[in-house]
Formats: sequence, C-alpha cells, structure tokens
Amino acid sequence: MQKETEIKLHASRETLLALREHPLLKKRNKSGWQRHELFNQYFDSPDHALAQARVALRLRRDGEQYIQTLKSRGQSVAGLSERNEWDWYLDKPKLDPKKLTDDCWPASLAGLDKKTLKPIFTTDFVREKADIAWGRGKQKVVIEAALDQGQVLAGKAAEPISELELELRQGEPAALLELAIELAAELPLMPCDISKAERGYRLHDPAHYQVQLPAPSLTATMPLDQAIPALAWHLLGNSGRLAEQYRHSGHWRLLADWFEQLTGLRALLASLGQAAPRASTRELRELLDALIGDWRPRIEAGQQDEQLRQQAPGLFAEELGQTRWGLLSLKASLWLLQSGWQNGRNARGDRQGAAPLGNWLLHLCRDEAKALQLPLYQRQPEDLAEQLPRMERLLVWLKLARSVLDLPEVDRLYGELAKLQSLASEPLSEESRPRRSEQAHRVWTLPAWKQLER
Repeated sequence: MQKETEIKLHASRETLLALREHPLLKKRNKSGWQRHELFNQYFDSPDHALAQARVALRLRRDGEQYIQTLKSRGQSVAGLSERNEWDWYLDKPKLDPKKLTDDCWPASLAGLDKKTLKPIFTTDFVREKADIAWGRGKQKVVIEAALDQGQVLAGKAAEPISELELELRQGEPAALLELAIELAAELPLMPCDISKAERGYRLHDPAHYQVQLPAPSLTATMPLDQAIPALAWHLLGNSGRLAEQYRHSGHWRLLADWFEQLTGLRALLASLGQAAPRASTRELRELLDALIGDWRPRIEAGQQDEQLRQQAPGLFAEELGQTRWGLLSLKASLWLLQSGWQNGRNARGDRQGAAPLGNWLLHLCRDEAKALQLPLYQRQPEDLAEQLPRMERLLVWLKLARSVLDLPEVDRLYGELAKLQSLASEPLSEESRPRRSEQAHRVWTLPAWKQLER
C-alpha cells in the first residue's frame, strides 16, 4: 500500500499545451515528458456498493502492462486529495478478486460477493508525465506532473478528460499547492475534487451522484481552531464540486448554491474576530469580494429572469477562462493547510482560538443579534439590506454549527433568519416591504432570539 497525495486541476486543451511548454515546468523538469496511452476499466456491484463505500476498483492497461488498483478515498478538498492505494501487476487483462484481501478491502464491504463485480464504465486517455524537482528550503521536492487528455465512457454517454494532475513523490503537501498557485497565476486552472471515477459514475447513473460533501462533524467542546478549518474546508470543497457540476450540467440551482458557498466562506472569515487577525485573511477576502461583487447581481437578477439563467453558463465559462477562481481556491487551500488564520495573532486571539466552540459561538451570536436591532427594521424595513453582512455571518454558523448551541428551537431560528435574509436580498417593493417587517418581527419573537438578546 502507498499513500497518494495529489491535486487535480481542470484545464482546457489550450492550457494543457501551454503547460507543456511553461518555463517553470521546463526549468524543473528532470525526466522529460513521457507519453502513456492508458485504458482503465472500473468495476462495481450492481447496487454500487463500492461507490457508496468511497472505493474505486479499476483494471488499467498501460502499454503491455496490466495493473489492478484499489483506491480508498480519504480527504479530498479543492482538488487536493489524500488516499490509500494498492496496486497489483497482472499477467492478463482480467480482474483478480483474490487480490482483494482483508488488509485492503473495507470492512463495510465484508459481506459483498466479489463475483458480482462487473465493469460499469471506462476511461481512455493519453497521459504525458514528467518528474518536476526543486529545492524548497533545505527540503527536496519531487512532483509528478501529468497532462491527461481523453474521455470517460459509460455506455453511449461520454465526457472529455482534460486536466493536470500533480502528485507528490517527495516533500510536503504544501509544495503541491505552491506549484499549482505559481502555474494558476498565469493560466486558468480549476481545482477539481471530482475524480475520473466519479465522472464515470456521474455518466453511468446521474441520479446517484452526490454533489455536495457531508456536513462537518462538530462538538461544543472542540476548540475554535479545530472548527475553523472544518467549516472552511467544507465550504471550499463544496464550491469546487458545485462549480464542476454546474460546468457539466448548466442547472441554475447549482450556480446559486455555488454562490452561497462563496458568501458563506466570506462571512466565516469576517466572523472570527481576533482568532483570525484581519491581515491574515486580507488576500482571501479581497479575492472573494471581487468574485461576489461580480456574481451577486447576476444571481439576484437570475432568480426572476429566465433569459439571464440561460445566459449564465456562458458567463460562467468566461469566469473559468480567467485565473481568479482557481487562484482563490488554491490560495484558500494553502491558507487552511498552513493554519494561516493564526499568523500574527496576539495572546487574546490565541485564547479565542482555544475556546470551546459552543461557548465562543454563543457569544458571537449574542453580539450579532443585539447589533442587528430587529425592532428598528420592523419600523424601517426599507433599510434591512444594510444588515445583510451581519445576517450572513450568523447564518453560516447557524447552518453548519447550530447543533453545538444550547438554544431553544435553534433549527427554527436558522430557518426564519434565512427567510429574513432572502427578503432583504430582494428588490424593495410595496409588496415586499410589509413582508420584511413581518418576518423581522417573527424572528425577534422567537424564544432563541429572546435568549440571545438577554
């Protein structure tokens, strides 16, 4: 078994050609580019038991060599993934279930009859790969760069493959992100958390494809410093998966959900107080503000305008043709990997970072609830939109961490506040004005809100 650490970056055919000749890769290329024609057949049971267990089983033909591979999915966010991998070299192109012993086979699949494993889709692509090596301080870094072009095939359905894979051979995972950031500063590269296997499953059976990641597991006693990366990785990972799925399908709801992850991440960064000094988040906030500033009016207008929804895939393709989305994702990933929010933190910030999440979050919600002054906006609902940033800060925590709060009817609090935020986002009209006022009153009278205002 070996541990595989890699990052996948979606790229156009033109970008892949530019990467092959990129000065940075040329300078560090120690092996030259080697061409491989790879044909992979993926296996699963009829009920997709392997997919549900987050396992990929494939048989690969690489020239005259046949390789059986089992991968167990580990952490995978914003394209950076870590997982266990087992390889077996075979004499013939036939799956060998006897290789799938208990030391690699997941316990959750112990009852599966391996004789039911059948081919369900294939990937057929050309890979050009090279070893990229350099010194990073006193440490040597070796990364395998692979330029993949081809297609995923499931029955009569097909999807193109066009991506850069960077796999760590020697050094620290941060080196993968640092190299990707240098490349993404000049070329449009989109971190992609969706593997070739997942794309195959998406083609094979779209109804069983999972777009969003499971919610993070939080407890009231965990320190804030553990909750910050859990929430941020979740929002960042979801944004990448939603971006890829919207690029694939063009369904409007996915774009709206993608935008919600961005506003949630921005609100999270703004809510951390001295646990994350403003200087430590400045670059990410500026990148997010630029994206949100361009996409908020499009999202808001598109909610009511079918023609704008039809135009959105083209606008999103233009966005992916720029560098800023990829750079944001990669820089945020590196910031999280290196606990960047702790940079420049003072003693009070350290105490906040070590505080139990339940206690810290209750204080945050109390401060934001009191500052929101809902009775004022019951009388002046036309001004409610000025409080959108505050509501977004409350909502990102209530959506993902409300289970740690000791408040009555906290699910209802989240639901009603979300309705108020939605009304505040809509253009003001004679019809919406009284609805804003009524909803502000409804939130203000909730038992949880009354407890927060004490």
